[in-house]
Formats: sequence, C-alpha cells, structure tokens
Amino acid sequence: MKRETVIVLDFGGQYNQLIARRVRECGVYCELKPCSTPLEELREAAPAGLILTGGPASVYAPDAPRADPGIFGLGVPVLGICYGCQLMAQYLGGSVVPAEADAAREYGRTAARFDTGCALFDGLPDEGVVWMSHGDYMARVPEGFRSTASSAACPNAAIADEGRGFYGVQFHPEVSHTERGADMIRNFLYKVCKASGSWSMGGYRAEAVESIRRRVGDGRVLLALSGGVDSSVAAALLSEAVGERLTAVFVDHGLLRKGEAEEVEREFSGRSLNFIRVDARDRFLVKLAGVTEPERKRRIIGEEFIRVFEAEAKKLGRVDFLAQGTIYPDVIESGAGDAAVIKSHHNVGGLPDYVDFREIIEPLLMLFKDEVRALGRELGLPDSLVMRQPFPGPGLAIRIIGDVTEDKLRSLREADAIFREEIAAAGCERPDQYFAVLTNTRSVGVMGDGRSYDYTLALRPVRTGDFMTADFARLPWDLLDRASTRIVNEVKGINRIVYDITSKPPATIEWE
Repeated sequence: MKRETVIVLDFGGQYNQLIARRVRECGVYCELKPCSTPLEELREAAPAGLILTGGPASVYAPDAPRADPGIFGLGVPVLGICYGCQLMAQYLGGSVVPAEADAAREYGRTAARFDTGCALFDGLPDEGVVWMSHGDYMARVPEGFRSTASSAACPNAAIADEGRGFYGVQFHPEVSHTERGADMIRNFLYKVCKASGSWSMGGYRAEAVESIRRRVGDGRVLLALSGGVDSSVAAALLSEAVGERLTAVFVDHGLLRKGEAEEVEREFSGRSLNFIRVDARDRFLVKLAGVTEPERKRRIIGEEFIRVFEAEAKKLGRVDFLAQGTIYPDVIESGAGDAAVIKSHHNVGGLPDYVDFREIIEPLLMLFKDEVRALGRELGLPDSLVMRQPFPGPGLAIRIIGDVTEDKLRSLREADAIFREEIAAAGCERPDQYFAVLTNTRSVGVMGDGRSYDYTLALRPVRTGDFMTADFARLPWDLLDRASTRIVNEVKGINRIVYDITSKPPATIEWE
C-alpha cells in the first residue's frame, strides 16, 4: 500500500524543515524536496497535497528559485507560505512588488484578521497574531482568488481559490509565534487535502526494518555509536533489522562530558549487540591542536571518526555498511537544497570525500528529534536513553571557543558537571537542553585578595519542542547563584560566569 504523502517544496527558507515537522505532528507523512524537483517525479509521487515554503529571495528577481508552473495543473491542493504564496500569485496572474515604504514591510509578531469562512481558518477566532517576515507584497491577487486575511499593512495577508484548492498565506503558520498556526496547517491537511492521518512511529518502525533488511541483505553493519539519543535509537532499530550482523563501535574521542564514556559502556556492553569501545583520545587531540575555526574543527572530527571506524572495520573483517544516527535537523543545518549552511554537522557536512564502506545507512535521516524519541519508546528503550540530554557529535570541542587543550577540556568538564548537578538538585522544571560553554574571553578577577586573569564561562539552558526553534530558559536565580559560586570556587581557570539569554533564532542552541 502506497503511503499517503504531502510534499513540501523547498525554496530555501530556514523554517522549511519546521513545516515538515508540523505536517507530521498532524499525523500525515511528508517529504521535503527541492523546488527544482521535476514535474514528472511529483506526478509519480501522487501527493495528497503540495506546500510551497518560504525563502529569502524575491519572486521577481532573475535568479529567484522556481518550481515548474505545472504543479498547479497536477489536480492537488497547494498551500503557499510567504515566498511560496507570492510565487503562486505571480505564476497564476497576480502581481508581486517590493514594498515602497517601511510601513508595508512586516517582520515579527503582527495582528491579523481572518475570514473564518475560508477552510484554512475554519474554527479559529477572527483575529489573532501571526509571524510575518516579508519585504514584498501582493499588489494584485490572481483571478479567481479572494483575500481571506489582512493586517494593518498587508491587505492580502492570505488568499484562496477554494474551487481549485489553492491557498496562500503571507505569514508563517509553522512557527510557534503564530497563534493557532498548527490549526491552520491541520485544516489544510484534513479539510482541503482530505488526509486520513495514517502516519505513526509504529508504522515507520515496520517500514524502516523492512527497508534495512532489503538494503543490507546478508551484509554486516558497523554503527557509529555515540551513546546519545539518536545513535541509541538507531542501534535498537538496526539490531531488530539485522541482529548479530550489527557491531556498535563507540569512539571515546576525549571530548565527552564528565563520566560519559563509562556511562555509555555500562549501558551498551550488556545489550544483545556486539559492542566495541575505542580509546582514540590522543589522536583526536593531536589533530585538533591549534585549530580555532569551528567549521574546521567539525571537519577534522568528522574525518577522524570515519578513519577510526574504517580501522575497526578492517579488524572485524568484512563490513559492508557504516550506519549513523543522522537526523533531519542535522541535514537541514548542514545545508540542503537551497537552504543556507547554518553549521555543518560532523556526520553530514564533516564527512570526508572518500569513505571506505559500500554504503552509509542513516535509518533516522527523515525524522525530527521528537519523532526519534517516540521511535525509541516504540522500540522499548528506557527513558534514561530516550530523554538523554542532546550532545553534539564533536562534543566539547565546539563548546570550547578557540583552540582545544587538555586543560580547557578539564575545566569545561568540571564546570558543565556542576551546572548539571545543580539543575538536578534544584527540583525545578528541567530545560530541554542545558550546558556550559568555555569562551575565549579572559577577564580580571579578584580571588583570595589576589588578581586573577582567567576565562569566562557561559551557561546555556533552552526550552524547545523541536530543537529547530528555542527560547532561553528562565532558571531560578538561586540555582544560578549556587552554580556560579561552585564553578568559580571549584574549577581552576574560570573566574567569571555569564548567562546566555538569546533565543533561536537569531542564535543557534550551540555556540559553534
């Protein structure tokens, strides 16, 4: 039976992966494809609907990203978001022009009025707040369309040709800042596309296991195991698919949090899979010596991981496949389609050009973090694994700004451990991610009536549901006071603590 699918066409915006996640949250499977995807490929996919994403370009620019205009002749509903809405208007006979005055441009939270007789806004209040981000506007809507939402500066904040199932919104319903935005997307899926809502982790598990078995055949798989959520879930899924032909290799690169290498070994050495721990601390530190540029750090770590796995594979004999716990946000942030590179991930943009394996298997490649956690529970993994704090593959190397040394690693490990201990002891609501960053800034302090000149440490806690957007966590002041006092008193080389109160966007969760 063919899976019911909505296709999201990517025009280069940074919220595009969030659109896909929102669709899946509604119980409908979707795939994010480049806007240049051939029309015939889209026709063969027989989607239940199309969503055209936002993007940074202007639709009238000569080099603006385009889709085949034939998408509007496929006979399926289309929802255009921001750039996608403007592209729809331009293709179908409307007019999109640059805003001539600042008052016509809209960025951020904006009050809007909705026509609740439109299927997209059915069941919603007739007023609400939306997230705008545009410098162009639709001066004329295409024939057959009508305006279904407006703001003070934008009379055509949403348009619809309900007879053909074409809808456009100038704002971003996928971001949490838009009130009832998820309901707008749900209305498009169920009231316009008539979706059945058949997407689930149980169904994905069965499909993934079968797909892995077909692909691997009688081959052997080496899994790059970090002990984090993603690779742990990948281990459980691959173990179900290929059993004893899976070997999990855990590389201790010396960039882990305090006690983490021992914790990973305890957790996995007793499980029903072949587990190998490799001590590669010295070789990673040698490669990173004197390196300060974060992207270079990631590339070095990515390549060195591969070389360690290749060496271990040779010891094992025939190993055909390298498996990784790469997930969708890793791919998006590393640059996909027309999207900008935010930061390359060691297992995506950091991979070397040549890899000595027949293929790389990434069974979680199309899943978001919350879906990975749900799949982990479906596979029977304990919450101690499924809800583990996210930790980047390059580890503390990208939480040390500047060059990486053993002394800096020692200081950061101790400081990070104290921060985590104090959050655990406080009994407050735990942030979704929290960690310490050793900055490259040194400042004067007074310790023991003497002058100190040591490093500044940043504390970074965030609350997020998807790790694609995040708000900084408002931790209790007494908790921060205890953590700061302990770190300065107990950790050598740190004399100042700062608190990161930046949300994502504009920042990312990690500093590098």
